[in-house]
Amino acid sequence: MPDAAIAWIVNLILLAGAVTTVAGFFVRFIPFVNTYRIPVQVAGILLLTTGVYFEGGYSTEMAWRERVREVEAQLQVAQKQSAEVNTEIVTRVVTQTKIVRERGDDIIKYVDREVVKNQEVIRFVENCPIPEIIINTHNAAALNRPIEEKK
Repeated sequence: MPDAAIAWIVNLILLAGAVTTVAGFFVRFIPFVNTYRIPVQVAGILLLTTGVYFEGGYSTEMAWRERVREVEAQLQVAQKQSAEVNTEIVTRVVTQTKIVRERGDDIIKYVDREVVKNQEVIRFVENCPIPEIIINTHNAAALNRPIEEKK
């Protein structure tokens, strides 16, 4: 049912209850209708109570719907901001990926150069061997241990 129809029905019940309650108290002045005064008053109070209850429920529902609209509007703003931030993050990730690739290429070039140097070092060591005591001393110094002489 549309909201306008519900509001109209709730207000009609409330108005009918108020009119019937007031009429129930003034019916005693009419001699012929005075016999129906109690049922009219009870019916009026029941209609008035029902109308107040429905009016409260309806106004609470409308308040919640308004809050939902406000939250949905905030959600839309947050989604727009999120899209902008996501674009910025993607740009940063792409830039960082590019930098990592460039650094990786630089490392590959460096390793290629060092491998060539290591081959030169290997040829040099083969032609001029290093005494074992120097190697043991170097290894002990690197490990921060005392020099152990092999017998």
